Amino acid sequence: MQTPSSKTQKFILKLFPEIMIKGPSAKRQMVGQLYINLVTILERISQDIAIKKFSDKIEVVSPIEILPEVRQVLLRTSGIEQVLEALQFDDMDTLDKIKVTVGELMADEIEGKSIVVRSKRTGTHTFTSTQLEQTVGGYLLAHTQAKNVDLRNAEVTIKLELIHNQLNVITTKYKGLSGFPIGTQGDILSLMSGGFDSTVASYLTMKRGLKTHFVFFNLGGNAHEIGVKQVALYLWSKFGSSHKVKFISVPFDDVLTEIFRSTAPSYMGVTLKRLMIQASEKIADEMEIDALLTGESVAQVSSQTLRNLALIDQVSTKLILRPLSTMNKPDIMAIADSIGTRYFAENMPEYCGVISQNPIIHGSFKRMEKEAKRFDYDVLDKAVEQAQHIYVHEIVDDVNELEAVEVVNDLSSGDYTVIDIRAEDECVQTSCESIKIPFHKLKTEFEKLPQDKNYLLYCEKGIMSQLHAQYLRDAKKSDNVKVYRPKD
Repeated sequence: MQTPSSKTQKFILKLFPEIMIKGPSAKRQMVGQLYINLVTILERISQDIAIKKFSDKIEVVSPIEILPEVRQVLLRTSGIEQVLEALQFDDMDTLDKIKVTVGELMADEIEGKSIVVRSKRTGTHTFTSTQLEQTVGGYLLAHTQAKNVDLRNAEVTIKLELIHNQLNVITTKYKGLSGFPIGTQGDILSLMSGGFDSTVASYLTMKRGLKTHFVFFNLGGNAHEIGVKQVALYLWSKFGSSHKVKFISVPFDDVLTEIFRSTAPSYMGVTLKRLMIQASEKIADEMEIDALLTGESVAQVSSQTLRNLALIDQVSTKLILRPLSTMNKPDIMAIADSIGTRYFAENMPEYCGVISQNPIIHGSFKRMEKEAKRFDYDVLDKAVEQAQHIYVHEIVDDVNELEAVEVVNDLSSGDYTVIDIRAEDECVQTSCESIKIPFHKLKTEFEKLPQDKNYLLYCEKGIMSQLHAQYLRDAKKSDNVKVYRPKD
């Protein structure tokens, strides 16, 4: 029997309701995929985590010492509607055993409070669920300091699940991510800029069970690319790490030059979007992906009117999903807040690839056809050929190898001030002067620092420091900012 002092904790995972109404074959496939996804992710935390699959739920038993980390994973895994924390007791084959066990467990929590007992049963028993609730409730009133039973507005609800002779006492209930398990709905290629819209759109497709790859069109050099890689890595690590996905970077500076040469200023914005879709289609074909994803929202900018979106879609036969198409910007930003990408978006270096003069808001199909014919598509083909493909889980090593800004490992080699840019309160311990400026305040706070000093930016992985060091160097045209990465 597991007791309250046990060194393990049980989680009961309730499945997304849309899974439960599928046919038997589809349901088995989805539950099986969710099980595989959890095994893949949780094995990275500990080999001591036990996972058991049932037709209508999955159970996870975790050592207490890694409980917070396991709980986080479960709350961020798509396909899970509810995460229930429970204490498990075996050999509960009589009402007497059950009532005494629940009494010992709940006595302190229900003292002076109104209570109600709710139960669910699976298997054959000599008593009904109602008899179970009444027996346990009566015992608690007689043998603890509970105030009374209140069937409608109880201060404490005692939730019991009896599966054959195994009793689970539910201690906490969390809302899960919902959606379908990743790997059940196919692959999609997300056009990722690193801003609010593309990151939220990517999160929504991951939540819906789509294996989401990222394609980035580089108009801003190393700093911009590092920033977008950082966001892609964050999204993958938090919501999609059960599967390998790719990050494709396409050099688009020559494409931009050709747009300026060939395209009327008012059609530059729409032309750029069309070319990004065309390049994405070529890459998706190579990867055998059927659909593209963008973060466009109707009427948000001039290129996103219905007519202009129709002009953009005209260049591709791929399915193009736009989950934000009818969402307002505050709603998009609220989702970014909730998933932790707002700071990334707000601090992304902004590179305006095309500044259209009097951009068209209701483009002409005939005029667009004429503009498109003047573009040299060999430039686009070359950009796609030069695209760099890596897996998202390799981004840390890739950025560290890139070293767009010099990396310092030894503080004794110069006179430095270390700036810890991590968001959390903890500050790095160094042998020299160090200060704390969270990355989302760095742009404004760095200007207030003495500029005759040498600064090292520090974060856990080195990716944020690379991004912001490069940005500060570009903005200030100064070489007094480097990255600090201690030797392991």
